Parts: sequence; C-alpha cells; structure tokens
Amino acid sequence: MAHFPATWASTRDVRYFHDMAVPGDQRDSLAREAGWWRGKVSEDAWRILFEEATEPAGSSPLNGEDRKGTFVCAACYLPLFSSDTKYESGTGWPSFWAAYEKHMDTKTDYKAFWPRTEYHCVRCGGHQGHIFDDGPDPTGKRWCNNGLALRFVPEGEALPALRG
Repeated sequence: MAHFPATWASTRDVRYFHDMAVPGDQRDSLAREAGWWRGKVSEDAWRILFEEATEPAGSSPLNGEDRKGTFVCAACYLPLFSSDTKYESGTGWPSFWAAYEKHMDTKTDYKAFWPRTEYHCVRCGGHQGHIFDDGPDPTGKRWCNNGLALRFVPEGEALPALRG
C-alpha cells in the first residue's frame, strides 16, 4: 500500500483530506425529502443537488475563487472542501484533489454510458459532482463539483451553523 502524509486516508482508491473536525453525529444523514430543501437554495441549485442536474461549464463564479477558506454544501452547510485542495482543472467546473474525510458518500453512476464515481454530501444527500482519475498529485483525483452545490466561506469568517 502507498504511504500518504498523516493527513490522508484512502478508501476504495478515493483519498480524503483530514483537516476538518466535525463531530460524527453532525455528519449523520438528515433523511429529509428533497422537497424540504426547496426554497432554502435557488431553484437551479435545488435541481443540481436533488435531481442530479449539472450546471453549464464555465458558469460558476467559484471557478475563479482563489482565496483561503472552506467550501460548504449549499444546502446543509457541511464543510466539504478546503481551498488548499482546489486547483484549476481547465474543465469549467470548480475542481479539488481531495474532499474532507467522511463528508461525502459515493456511488457508481452510469448516466454517461460508462461508469463514473458520483459523490454526494453525506449529511443532506445533495449531489455535488463526479470524481475522475486525471487530477494532480498527491491524489491523482479530480473532484469535479457543480459550483451551485457549494458556498464559499473565506478564512477568518465563521462557518455557518449546520442547517437541516
């Protein structure tokens, strides 16, 4: 097995970032119906998060977000990514080389006629994007995220209280 820095975990060849301490009970699934979130996020964000839609490439202002901070789920505000793992992939969607450990669930998606790894917020089930094997070191992964499924919180600002 490959050796990773102490801040890494590897599960099913998906590597996670360890730098976020959210107690396990706060990561528990909310078991809410998708309709409960309607009106709490924009209609476009709701379609992405709860109908697994995809925003147009290049449409997210988060593509150019390069400040230090945390990217949280747009629905329930669970922290999902550190800005330390964000990079410019050239794909038109915000991309990261790792997510916070235990903050995502994955499943296999066949909608594009070949299997892809789709990921969702572990807490609210909101669809975020797909993981590809063409990312940079140290993971080689590209977590390709819909910008409308995220909210950016700059370093120095308090993270929003979890909702749901």
